[in-house]
Amino acid sequence: MAEILFKELSFQIVGAAMEVHTTLGPGFLEEIYQKALQRELILRKITFVPQSHVKVDYKGEAIADYYLDLVVEGKVCVELKAVSQLAPVHESQVISYLKASKLKLGLLFNFGETSLKHKRIVL
Repeated sequence: MAEILFKELSFQIVGAAMEVHTTLGPGFLEEIYQKALQRELILRKITFVPQSHVKVDYKGEAIADYYLDLVVEGKVCVELKAVSQLAPVHESQVISYLKASKLKLGLLFNFGETSLKHKRIVL
């Protein structure tokens, strides 16, 4: 069986997100969940960079900028949503972020549903 990429760190991030969802519940804007998750990560002594800037290159030229919601410990891209239901386009967005950032693991969270939904995306 293949080793799960950043298994322990992923578990810690998911636990922090679950705590945020349990405390706040659904109904807030994405930025509220981001601030709450950042606070929870700080309380758990997990390092992160919010709104991490990434340039998109095309044939050697920077053509666009992305801002990742969070990059945790320089290893995991965390994308937050607060929508009624995740859609394939949300997963595609994370895949694009992973390609642009050269990170290998993305965690996609949706705080907009009655129970927290999350997906693990490996590039």
